[in-house]
Amino acid sequence: MSLEAHLFLALLEGTVGALVLALTALGLSLVFGVMRIVNVAHGAFFMLGAIVTWYVSTLLGSFLLALVVAPLVVGAVAVVADRLVLRPIGYEPESTIVATIGLLYILEQAVLMIYGPYARPVTAPIYFRVDFPSFGYSGYKLIVGGVAAILLVATWIALARTKLGLYMRATQQDREIAQAFAVPVGRVYTTAFGAGAGLAAVAGALIVPVQQAHYLMGLDALLLSFVVVILGGLGSLRGTLVAAFVVGLSDGAVSVLFSPTLAKIVATLLVALVLAVRGRGLFGEEIA
Repeated sequence: MSLEAHLFLALLEGTVGALVLALTALGLSLVFGVMRIVNVAHGAFFMLGAIVTWYVSTLLGSFLLALVVAPLVVGAVAVVADRLVLRPIGYEPESTIVATIGLLYILEQAVLMIYGPYARPVTAPIYFRVDFPSFGYSGYKLIVGGVAAILLVATWIALARTKLGLYMRATQQDREIAQAFAVPVGRVYTTAFGAGAGLAAVAGALIVPVQQAHYLMGLDALLLSFVVVILGGLGSLRGTLVAAFVVGLSDGAVSVLFSPTLAKIVATLLVALVLAVRGRGLFGEEIA
């Protein structure tokens, strides 16, 4: 292919990757923004969404049903984890880091024991090829990008226009004042943790026909999500979306033109550069 074709392919890969990454990182940013905790288990929820999708689509033969079931199951797991682990320790930042690291290992090892170490393929529900002048491109990847974009807009509307979104924003601004105005902060925390896990699970479910499901697939998702959230600013949803496109497009371009390993190095260096200039990230605010 010509250089122009390579650049256009990199743009397509980067855009689709950025939309899926934004969906994954949005869940991590939502949890931090509302609850002020770092959820190290976020990558495990991404992986679990892919595994549940593989299981349901294999058992029932319906990828669309699996796409609905996966975030519900993973969200329920997150709610149980919040009630049994995070709430008893009072959402203390240091304690929750240790607790979510433990949750990460528990989920990974449970999947390893039940399903084994092998990658599990999932057949894409729709397969067609979009022909461009110099190459053909997967139509399913374009659909994945479109679905991710719709879910991002829906999440944004839910946070901006609904009563639950108002409660989450009030809790993010000041937990004590929100409680004084009868905001059920405990339920808001549980909902935010479950919703964040559900967003990660949807991203995992969408991408599993491309990447295959295995018990360690959440590690790259966790790394890139942290890169995006730190780059955009902790707790800033707008910053998360902007940073996801910066990281996703650069990752796609470097992966296509050079190598995926170099793309991860570039993303890490980009974070270091931004933090050296602006310690709170692109849109982050000081946390009291």
